[in-house]
Amino acid sequence: MSESCSCGGKCKPLLYACSGAANTGYLADAVARSLMKNGTGSMTCLAAVGAGLSGFVETAKSAKNIVIDGCSTACGKKIFETHDLDFTHIVLTDFDVQKGKTEITPALVSKISDEVEQKIQEGSLDVF
Repeated sequence: MSESCSCGGKCKPLLYACSGAANTGYLADAVARSLMKNGTGSMTCLAAVGAGLSGFVETAKSAKNIVIDGCSTACGKKIFETHDLDFTHIVLTDFDVQKGKTEITPALVSKISDEVEQKIQEGSLDVF
């Protein structure tokens, strides 16, 4: 990831969540909001990056970015690759969630949020 952020590398990451129509998109959005609420990062707009809005793309160029995709279709990852942006990638179906099948409950959101936060803290996520 980029180390050129304006805060000397101590900024919280920016969180970008898939918000697709499937249960996994809903989960990605809920997990990102949970991570934002607990102070792990700041949530921002994946769709704005996808649309190529210059302010959002420029901000992402100098930030620590975490893209949370609900499933292996990886729309968020593809958006960041299209714009040649550095990011850390999380796919929630890697956490034993089945697209179209797993019921998204507050307990599941909490569990997955805790697991994702732990991986972020450990630095044990794929960086692109």
